[in-house]
Amino acid sequence: MTGWASWTTVNVIAGTGGVRTEELGVLTGDLTVHTTWYGTEADVAVQYSGGSEWYTMSGSPVPCHSEEESRSLHQTAVEAVQEGHGAVVTRLKQTRPG
Repeated sequence: MTGWASWTTVNVIAGTGGVRTEELGVLTGDLTVHTTWYGTEADVAVQYSGGSEWYTMSGSPVPCHSEEESRSLHQTAVEAVQEGHGAVVTRLKQTRPG
């Protein structure tokens, strides 16, 4: 079964070391985190809160096989951005239950 869903969390303050992006390198400060799930994978992007440009979180897209798993991935990404340390999605990958 395939589906689609997305989540956005605004005003996420990046921890020391920020979040690593494909386009700009490390972003810090007040960020918005957005996750879009397309049935088999999820894309995670960040932007400066109030900005118009989105940047791919390094390591995205991530294999993701259910809406519940993608929601959990989004929350984990938000928490990773808050922790900083050059957060990347590859550190967040989840395995499919088997």
